[in-house]
Amino acid sequence: MPGRNLIDYEQITFCIMDWIKKFFKGRTHKFPEEHYHGHYTEDPQFYAPSGAGDAWQEHENEEIDRAIALSLLDESPKGRKVIDDESQLVEDEQLARAIQESLNFEPPAQYEIANSQPIPVHFPMGYRICAGCNTEIGHGRFLNCLNAFWHPECFHCHACNLPISDYEFSMSGNYRFHKFCYKERYHPKCDVCNYFIPTNPAGLIEYRAHPFWIQKYCPSHEHDGTPRCCSCERMEPQDTVYVALNDGRKLCLECLDSAVMDTKECQPLYMDILDFYEDLNMRVEQQVPLLLVERQALNEAREGEKNGHYHMPETRGLCLSEEQTISTILRRPRFGIGNRATDMITEPYKLTRRCEVTAILILYGLPRLLTGSILAHEMMHAWMRLQGFRTLSQDVEEGICQVLAHMWLVKQLDSASSTNVASTSSSSSSRLKWGKRPQFEKKLGEFFKHQIESDTSPVYGDGFRAGHQAVYKYGLRRTLEHIRMTGRFPH
Repeated sequence: MPGRNLIDYEQITFCIMDWIKKFFKGRTHKFPEEHYHGHYTEDPQFYAPSGAGDAWQEHENEEIDRAIALSLLDESPKGRKVIDDESQLVEDEQLARAIQESLNFEPPAQYEIANSQPIPVHFPMGYRICAGCNTEIGHGRFLNCLNAFWHPECFHCHACNLPISDYEFSMSGNYRFHKFCYKERYHPKCDVCNYFIPTNPAGLIEYRAHPFWIQKYCPSHEHDGTPRCCSCERMEPQDTVYVALNDGRKLCLECLDSAVMDTKECQPLYMDILDFYEDLNMRVEQQVPLLLVERQALNEAREGEKNGHYHMPETRGLCLSEEQTISTILRRPRFGIGNRATDMITEPYKLTRRCEVTAILILYGLPRLLTGSILAHEMMHAWMRLQGFRTLSQDVEEGICQVLAHMWLVKQLDSASSTNVASTSSSSSSRLKWGKRPQFEKKLGEFFKHQIESDTSPVYGDGFRAGHQAVYKYGLRRTLEHIRMTGRFPH
C-alpha cells in the first residue's frame, strides 16, 4: 500500500511471541495466590452474574495494551526509545489493535444455580451404539464385550432371555448363553439315568450311542448291570419295567407286545413263511416241524448237530438234520410278581429223520418280525438241503439265507406301508394283518433289517452283501443255479 511501511510476517510473529511473554509475566503479579490452589470446593465467583464477566473483560484489555506497549518499546534500536514518527505510531497502533481483536475470547460459560449445586459439565464419552437394541448408549452402566457395546439388559441369554451378569458365559454361533443354560441345551444327557454325560480325564464328553436308535448313554452303564432288551438291544431309562424270561433274558414291554411265546402261537407265522417261499417258486415239499424253545434247549441242540453254522454271540435259530429229543414250549408263560415268567409248560419232542431236515428251532420270546426273519433264514437252509445242494462254504450258505430273511422283512415293511392291508384269503399274500399293529413294530422291522445290512461278521455280514449284490444283478433264480453248480456267488 503506497505511503505506508508494512511490518513483515516474521516481525509480527516475533512481536506477538514477545508480547505473550510480557502478558503472562504481568498476570503473574496481578492475581492473588489462592486461585492456584487445587481445591475441589466450588468457587462462587465462577457462577456469578454476567456483570463480573464484563469487569473481567475490561481488566484483560488493559493488560493486553500494557503488554503490547512494552513489546514495542523493546523493539526500538536504542532499547526503550520513544517512537517519534507519527506515521510509524499509527501503524503500530493499528497492528496492536488487530492483535488485540484476534486474541479476544469469551469469558467462561455461566451456569444456573439449582439447590446450591452446579449442573455438572458434560464431557462427551464418545458415540456408542448398543449392539442389542441399536440405540445410543447414554450415561450409566454399559458393557464392552464381543467387540461391541451393550446396555446391561440387552446382553441377555438366548435361552432364558435374562441378562448375563456372570463373569463367564458360553457362545453357540452368534448366540450368547448362561453357562448353565448352554449346558442344558447342548450338553448331552444320558438316555438311561437322565444325568449330564460326564467328561473323561481329557475333558471330552464321552458316551456310547446305538447305531440305529441314536440312544446316548454313559459308558458306565455297560458294566453297572443296566438291563438291555434282548430283542431291540435298547437300554431303557432307569426304573423302566422289563419282563424277565426264564432263561435270563430281559424283554422290554414294547417288544413284548408282539413277542411270540410258544410253538402254537408261531404256527400262523410259519405258514406265512411257507407262502413267501411258494411265491418265489421255491416251495418246501416236506413238512418240517417248527419248535419254539428256550435258550438252554437251543444250545443243547446245537451241540448235538454235526454240521451247522452259528451266529455268535447268541444263536437264535437252528435247522437240524440229526435225530434228537428237543424240549419245546407247549404253553406260553404267565407274568406274575416282579414281571417274571411263570407257569410255562414244556414237553419233549422226538425228532425222526425222514428227510435231510428233522426240525427248525427258534428261540422263544422274540418279536414277531424278528421271529419271522429268523424263520425265513432257517427255512432257506432247509430248502437247499431238500433240493440236494452240495456242502457250501459258510459265507455263501449263510449269506444267501440272510438274503431271504432280508427279502421277507422288506415285504413285511412294504405291506405295512401299503394302504391295502394284506388279506388272509390268498396264499399269495401275507397271512398276518398289519391294520392294528403298533407303529413301533414297523420301527422294529426297520431295525432288524438294519442289523442284517450292517452286520460286520465275515460270514453273515460279508456273505449277505455278496449274495444281495448277486441277486440284484442276476436275480434270485439265476443266482441259486450258479451256487448249485459252482458253490459260489456269480460275479
